[in-house]
Amino acid sequence: MCCKGFLKVMMFIFNGVIFLAGAAVLGVGIWVVVDRVSLLGILENIEDAPPELAGLANIGYVLIGVGAFLTIMGFLGCCGAVKESKCMLLSFFSIVLIIFLVEVAAAIVLFVFQPLVQKALDEIGQKVVEGIEDNYGEDDGYTSVWNSTMSELKCCGYNNYTDFMNSQFVMMNVYPTMCCTNSSRPCNEDEAKREAVEGCLQALVSLIEDNAALLAGVALGIAALEIAAMVVSMILYKNVGK
Repeated sequence: MCCKGFLKVMMFIFNGVIFLAGAAVLGVGIWVVVDRVSLLGILENIEDAPPELAGLANIGYVLIGVGAFLTIMGFLGCCGAVKESKCMLLSFFSIVLIIFLVEVAAAIVLFVFQPLVQKALDEIGQKVVEGIEDNYGEDDGYTSVWNSTMSELKCCGYNNYTDFMNSQFVMMNVYPTMCCTNSSRPCNEDEAKREAVEGCLQALVSLIEDNAALLAGVALGIAALEIAAMVVSMILYKNVGK
C-alpha cells in the first residue's frame, strides 16, 4: 500500500510537470502566432522558398498543437493516478509511447537530413537578399518585419550590411540604424562596414549554438521523464483493484 501510494504521488508529480510544460509550450505557440513580426514573418514573404524552411512559418501552430496535446496528456495522467482509472492510465501510456517514438524518429530524421537543411539555407539566402533589394524601404510591412528582427537579434541583414546595397532604402547612402549600433553618426556604408554587425542568419545560429547544451539537457530530461512516467503508469495499471 505504501509503495502504491508513493507511485501515485510520483505519477502525479510527473504529469503535473508535463501539464505545466504543455501550458508553457501552448503559450509560446500562441505568442508566435499573434506576433508575426519575426524571421518567421520574413519566410512567409519569400516566393518559392524551400519546403524545409517555408514550413517554419507555421511553427506557431505546431507549438500550439504540441502544447495542447501535452496539457491533455498531463491531465489524463494526473486523473488516472488519483482516481486509479485503468482507462485513463492506459490512454496515458499509449500517448506517451507514441510521443516518445515520434521524438526518436524526429531526432533520427534531423540528424540524417542535416546536410539538406544547410543546402536549403544556402538556396534561400539569395531569395532573401533579392527580397530585401526589392521590398525593403518600399513595402512598409516587409520593412517593419526586418527592422523588428534586426532589433531583437542585434543583427544587420540576412548575411550583413551588403544585403542592403542595391535596395531603394540606401540610394542616398543611408543604411538601417541596426547596422551601426555603436555609432552616433548617420549609418552609411563606411560606418556599417567599420562596425561589421553580423547577419541575422548567423545571429540565429549563434543563439541556438550558445543554448545547445541547455536544449540537449532539456530533451534528455523530457525523454527520461517520459520513460519514468510510462513505467509508473504501467505499474499502477496492473495494481488497480488489488
